[in-house]
Amino acid sequence: MACKFFKQSNPCPWEERSWSVSFPPADGFVEEIQIKEPIEKEVNPHLLPGELLLCEASTVYKYIHEDGSNRGTCGKLVCTNFKIAFLDDDSASDDNEPQLKNKIIGENDITLQCVDQIYGVYDEKKKLLTGQLRKYPEKLIIYCKDLRVFNFCLRFTKEEEVKRIVSGIIHHSQTPKLLKRLFLFSYASAAPNNTDERNQTVMFDTLEDWRNELERTKGNVQYKVVTTNEGYRISEKLPLYFVVPICVSEETILKYEGRGIPIWCWSCHNGAALLKMSAFPKEQDDSTAQMQKAFLDGIYKTISKPPYELLKTDDLSSSLPSLQDIQTAYTRYKQLFLIDNSADFWATDVKWFSLLESTNWLEIIRRVLKKAIEVVECLERQHTNVLLIEESATDLCCVISSLVQVMMDSYSRTKSGFQSLIQKEWVIGGHGFLDRCNHLHQSDKEEAPVFLLLLDCVWQLVQQYPAAFEFTETYLTVLSDSLYVPIFSTFFFNSQHQKDTNTTGESLETQSGPFRFLTVWDWSVQFDPKAQAFLNNPLYAEKPKPDKSQRKTARCKHQRQLSCPLTQTKSSPKRGFFREETDHLIKNILGKRIGKFINSSDEPPNSFREFYDSWHSKPVDYHGLLLPRIDGPEIRVWAQRYLRWIPEVQLHGGGTIATAARILDLMEEVERLQVKMDEEHSQAVSGNIHAVPMLRNSARLSSLFPFALIHRQSVKPALPTSTWKDLEDEDDLVKRDDEFVDLSSDMLKCLY
Repeated sequence: MACKFFKQSNPCPWEERSWSVSFPPADGFVEEIQIKEPIEKEVNPHLLPGELLLCEASTVYKYIHEDGSNRGTCGKLVCTNFKIAFLDDDSASDDNEPQLKNKIIGENDITLQCVDQIYGVYDEKKKLLTGQLRKYPEKLIIYCKDLRVFNFCLRFTKEEEVKRIVSGIIHHSQTPKLLKRLFLFSYASAAPNNTDERNQTVMFDTLEDWRNELERTKGNVQYKVVTTNEGYRISEKLPLYFVVPICVSEETILKYEGRGIPIWCWSCHNGAALLKMSAFPKEQDDSTAQMQKAFLDGIYKTISKPPYELLKTDDLSSSLPSLQDIQTAYTRYKQLFLIDNSADFWATDVKWFSLLESTNWLEIIRRVLKKAIEVVECLERQHTNVLLIEESATDLCCVISSLVQVMMDSYSRTKSGFQSLIQKEWVIGGHGFLDRCNHLHQSDKEEAPVFLLLLDCVWQLVQQYPAAFEFTETYLTVLSDSLYVPIFSTFFFNSQHQKDTNTTGESLETQSGPFRFLTVWDWSVQFDPKAQAFLNNPLYAEKPKPDKSQRKTARCKHQRQLSCPLTQTKSSPKRGFFREETDHLIKNILGKRIGKFINSSDEPPNSFREFYDSWHSKPVDYHGLLLPRIDGPEIRVWAQRYLRWIPEVQLHGGGTIATAARILDLMEEVERLQVKMDEEHSQAVSGNIHAVPMLRNSARLSSLFPFALIHRQSVKPALPTSTWKDLEDEDDLVKRDDEFVDLSSDMLKCLY
């Protein structure tokens, strides 16, 4: 294939030279790529302890799709046993800018576990790449699980290097692998052990941790910690230590290998408790089923003792969506945010609401939050014990039990309390992170974003009641990113047994002693103190102030409407496709289909609605019970996580970062006044406001901060309305063949 190079003028010898490359594709049109010529110096990857360079390719161009043009930068593409990295000379940034810099993962780094899908481009056609290839692509597109999209041009790379790098990336990121081939083990055997192991997070791996939790929640009167599973002699799926009702004997626990045993999660202030149970297999012969039913009846009688103690059972497998439904919904949902270029963004933006609704992800979040509120009502108002039942009690049970504790226990809304909650219910509780995240690529059928579902539900609470949480949405976002960083053991095992057996085993070749894995809760491994400040909420209400916490009844306008609206909004007098032309379209999308968010058949019963409405009619106690608003437009898109890599939705100097900047400036002014007062009274008052990075030069920031600085804004396309014939069958639109319309982003207008 012939290509032409057009060298542009370069008056300053110290400036980076710019090139324009043109080559004719198959359709006859000439495609032009503007690229920056790399500075003549060797660029080598930064390798972590235990990280090995496997393959590399030079003269690779990374596309930049900020404004829709085929601009790119030249560099080297490398693959190690830990990550895929693109190396160029533009990686240096302003050190004075308080960006959230990760010390482990660079801006152009992709961990192998973060790779979702890889596509090759052959003659302008995309093809999914798996296994061995007969023909190698001219472009490589990598879709990441954290919603980043990387486009690499390989047309100017040597053929042998293309074969090595493409084959290496596919092999190390997409093919099935053994557990001990994860970089987790290489890093654990080579990295120095100089981190804070506990970090104020309760790990729940000792008997003392469980006893302290029982004492904290006043549950030690009716429940006890058992050591029956020491050595995993009952079940490999259960933790070493867990809590059961006092009346449950050791023989009872041993009978069915822990199945059918109510395991304690948390106790309410009134004595009611939240329990979970691993159900018996549904397909059993009649005699076995009768024996198991009699066994469960006996268990229930030990917990339910009317009128003093009542028990409600809830089979989550029948009352909530299945894991397959959750996976299907999330797969559709994430496609809305995996944007290749600006043209794709504007093409999908015109159908944003219908596409958002069709994924069903927000509806699943609403149903999960509704279920958690139902459990809260039983515990708080009815003083009834609640037993959650699931096949393994390690998926949806973890979601509901965690949400209930976040809503009812203010300790779980602190950073250390939330981390301890994740340890108790998820890590020690036996959630199969390895299978659900598909880290080993051994079975796609087991993959389901259950933990991401929890984080999304918690984010709904954080954005509705920010002052009630010690952590920020940025904390939740980086926690979701940490799912794919294989230097921490927290999210890379299916159970405590699996971790313990692989910890005490021997490493591959380098050491014969036990591994010492890192925990993700030591944030100093990923972020310096300045960056960690973004994880802490400076406006967290540390003490309840009932007299000053009057709730306002007035509602703020929703930002890009990241929710599905319930009612029709007023259109702007300014002309534009979404402002004037689609009243009937909004009625169709929002009136008929979105209406099911409120009028669905599974609406709460009257008692639930009474409890729900009664709580929302009172002032909020940020250290008491919190109930999320779940009606229609209250359930919204987690903007920071899903939109942070899309420049088209940014607001220059706007978004939540603008509010944060003003608040921090005010805090700094208050601190200066406090210092002056202390000096006058010769008093020394210590404070931690200095730990919060002050956001200087906010004009350089955008709503994508702190994950990205300001980006070049893409140009909105002005298309004739005849273009919409293929998109919407609307007669009054297609009649205006010669009229142009303003395509202001529907996502952007409703976002902020």
